[in-house]
Amino acid sequence: MERIPSLASLISLLIIFATVVNQTRASICNDRLGLCDGCDQRCKAKHGPSCESKCDGPVGMLLCTCTYECGPTKLCNGGLGNCGESCNEQCCDRNCAQRYNGGHGYCNTLDDFSLCLCKYPC
Repeated sequence: MERIPSLASLISLLIIFATVVNQTRASICNDRLGLCDGCDQRCKAKHGPSCESKCDGPVGMLLCTCTYECGPTKLCNGGLGNCGESCNEQCCDRNCAQRYNGGHGYCNTLDDFSLCLCKYPC
């Protein structure tokens, strides 16, 4: 006798599949690195050899995006330029929260150079 799966069992399998796909997607980070010149090399230098790079956008304004695994901390890293007189710690945190869902920012200063760095959940 041939078994025919019920509609309920097919829906259950579909829900399980969608959950697994969602969990897989949740562990991916995207980092935008600006214009596409040297995109692949810059991505690999910043996020390691397993990251993937792509350039997309309107002709003449192609932008580099790196895709990499989130890692055990479940946090992605991003950056939003310089900190300083025009953008202090609170400004950096606010900009990160606006740019990245659930993001928080801080100014990382080394000597006279200060960058706005962001951490956000993946």
